[in-house]
Amino acid sequence: MSKNINNETSHDNKPLYILIISIHGLIRGNNLELGRDADTGGQIKYVVELAKALAQQPNVEQVDLITRLIIDDAVDADYGATTEVLSENAQIVRIETGGEGYIPKEELWSHLDGFTDRLFDWLLSRPRLPDIIHSHYADAGYVGVRLSHLTGLPLIHTGHSLGRDKFRRLLASGMTMEQIEKRYHMLQRISAEEDTLSNADLVITSTRNEIEDQYLLYDYYTPDNMAIIPPGTDLKQFYPPTDLDGDRSFQDILKKFLNDPNKPMILALSRPDERKNIVSLLEAYGRSPRLQQLANLVIIAGNRDDIRELNEGAQNVLTELLLVIDSYDLYGLVALPKHHSSGEVADIYRLAAISKGVFVNPALTEPFGLTLLEAAASGLPLVATENGGPVDIIGNCQNGLLVDPLNNEAIAEALLKILEDATLWQQFSESGLKNVAKFYSWEAHARTYLQKIQPFLLHEEPLPKPALLPKAGQYPRRAIFTAIDNTLLGDGEALAQFIQVVRQRQRKFLFGIATGRRLDSVLKILKTYGIPTPDVLITSLGTEIYYPPQLVADIAWNHHIDNWWTPQVLRRIIDPLPGIKPQSKDQQSRFKVSYYYDANIAPPMEEILTLLRQQEVSVNTTLSFGQCLDFVPARASKGLALRYVARQWNIPLEKVLVNGGSGGDEDMLSGNTLGVVVDNRHREELLALNDTEQVYFADGAHAWGILEAIAHYDFFNL
Repeated sequence: MSKNINNETSHDNKPLYILIISIHGLIRGNNLELGRDADTGGQIKYVVELAKALAQQPNVEQVDLITRLIIDDAVDADYGATTEVLSENAQIVRIETGGEGYIPKEELWSHLDGFTDRLFDWLLSRPRLPDIIHSHYADAGYVGVRLSHLTGLPLIHTGHSLGRDKFRRLLASGMTMEQIEKRYHMLQRISAEEDTLSNADLVITSTRNEIEDQYLLYDYYTPDNMAIIPPGTDLKQFYPPTDLDGDRSFQDILKKFLNDPNKPMILALSRPDERKNIVSLLEAYGRSPRLQQLANLVIIAGNRDDIRELNEGAQNVLTELLLVIDSYDLYGLVALPKHHSSGEVADIYRLAAISKGVFVNPALTEPFGLTLLEAAASGLPLVATENGGPVDIIGNCQNGLLVDPLNNEAIAEALLKILEDATLWQQFSESGLKNVAKFYSWEAHARTYLQKIQPFLLHEEPLPKPALLPKAGQYPRRAIFTAIDNTLLGDGEALAQFIQVVRQRQRKFLFGIATGRRLDSVLKILKTYGIPTPDVLITSLGTEIYYPPQLVADIAWNHHIDNWWTPQVLRRIIDPLPGIKPQSKDQQSRFKVSYYYDANIAPPMEEILTLLRQQEVSVNTTLSFGQCLDFVPARASKGLALRYVARQWNIPLEKVLVNGGSGGDEDMLSGNTLGVVVDNRHREELLALNDTEQVYFADGAHAWGILEAIAHYDFFNL
C-alpha cells in the first residue's frame, strides 16, 4: 500500500510555507560550531542551508526552521533567542524543550511530547498552517509524526543517519547490547524511526546507498516513497584558490606543528568521533615513510580548550591521536590544531589545494559527506570511505578514490597514488570543480525538492474545523479528562467524592471522559453510577468525539482520522495469529478493531508491529489491561482527540488535568497536560512515564488518585 501519489497538480500556485524541524545540536544562522560535539555535525549545516535555499525559490512564501531553545552558560547566547532571521522570508524558531540547559540528543526523548505540544501551540498562533512538515533525524521524526497527526499535514522526512545501521556497527565494534542501550537509548530511536517511516509521505535521502543499505534494515521499507536529492554546497564560500597571496592566516597556526609547512597537505576534517576513523588514518600515515616524506597530515577535529573537559568519546579519540603521534614519533609531520572557526574552513581547504594536497574522509560509514563537496569545490582530490555517500559523490564527480576504511594500507596507497602523480592530481581537481557545480548546488537541490513534494501538497485546510463551538465564555479555560476503567471506577466512596466535586464546581471546568469503550457502554455507566453528564465524550480509544446533551458527533474528527484506514487488511493480518481472539461485536466500532491478547500464546508485541510495518499498514496499536489489544487509525488516539478538543475550546494543555491508569492512556498523559497516573493493578503499563516532564503518580487508587492530583496541582487555582 504505497503512499506515493502520482497526481502532479500545481497546488493552485499558492505560495508555499515550509516547516523544517531539526531539534538536537547547536543551530544558528552564522558561525556554525561544527564539530563542537557529536550533535553538531553536518546535519546542522544541511538544515540551515536547506532553509536558505528553499526561501530563495519564487513560489516559497516562508520557511521556518524549528529547533530547541537553549539558555546555558556553557553555550553562546545566540541559542537562547526565540527567533533568528536567516533571510527575508526564512527564520529559525526556537521552542523550549526539557528546561533551558543543553541536552545531548540521547537524553531528549522524554522531552519530545512537551516540545510537540509547544510547537503545535506556536503553529496555531500563526496566520496560517504550513503546507509541509519536514523532519530531520529520529527525534524530529517523532515530533513530526505527532504534528502531522494533529494537523493532517503531509510529512517529509530525512534520516541523516539511522539507528539500525549504527546499532549494527556498534555491535561490530565490541559493545554489548546493554552498553549500547544505556549510552544511546537505541530502542527508542529505532522505534521512532520505524514509526516515522510508516507515517511519512516521502523520505528524502542524499544517496542511493542510504536506501539500499540502510533503510533496507527497517520493517517499513518502501523505496517507492523515497527520493534521492543530493544536498548542495555553497559555491560562493567554497571555491578554488585564485590568489596565492590571499588570506593564509591559518598557515601560521600550522607552522607551530610542522617542520616543513610547504609540503603537500593531507587534510582530514571531522568531529573527534570514533566512527570518523581518524585514528586509523593517523596509523596509516605513521606506518608509511613514503607518505611522511611526501606530505604533512593535518587533522581538524573540532575545537577544544582542554581534552579532559570533553565528552568521553571525544576524549578517547583525541587522546588516542596524541598517543599514536608519540608512538610513531610524528612530531613536526602532523598538525592537530586546538581551534578553528567556521569562517576559516574554506581557507583551510584552499591552503590544502595550494599545496597540491588531498582531502581524506576515512569514516567507517558516511551517510553523505558534505565536507567532500566542500573540498571538491575548493579543487582538492578526494580519498574517501567506500561505505555510504562518498560512493555517489566520487561516482558523480570522478575526482578521487574509494577505500576500505578498515584497511590502513589501502588508505596509504590511495593517498600515495594521487600525491605521486601530478597529472592524476590535476585531473581529479578539475573534474571535481566541474562536476560539483553540475550535481551539487543548493539551487538545484531546492528546485528538485519542490518538484518532489508537489504531489503531496493539500488542496484544502488540513486541520478539521470545530463541529460545535461553545458560546463565548461558557466554559473557563481549564478541563478534567479521565479514563473510566480502573481510573474513575474501582472505589465507590472515592467516586462519590469525585462526583461531589464535579457537581460543586461544574461551571469552573470542562468535564470530559476519554475511554476505550463505545458510546453506548459509556452512557450506561454514567447512568448506573450517577456520574454527571460530561461536556465531552471521547470514546472508542479516541476515534469518536461526542458533545452532550444532544450527543452531537464530531464529523470533522471522523473525516480527519479516516486516512489510510484499512480495517479489512488489518484483520487479514491479525486474525490468523495464535493467542489473539477478536472481541465481541459490541466492543468493535468503525475505527476500532479490538482483540483479546494472550501473552502466553500470542507473538510478542514487537513481532506484531514488525508484521504490520512489513505489510505497510499504518495504525496506532495499544495493549491495555494486559489483554486488550486495539488497533485504530494512525491519526487517532485518546491523546490526539483530547488535544483536538482542547484546541476547539481554546483550553491550554497546561490547564488540562488528565487521569489514567493503563497503557491505553499513555499518549494523553504525555506532553504538556497535567498527567495523573492513579494507583491500580495496571499502572505498571505506564511506568515509562516516570521520566516525562509533567506526570504525577498518585498514591491514591482509582478516583482517590484523581482527587489527590487535583490537590497536588492546585488545579482550581491555576
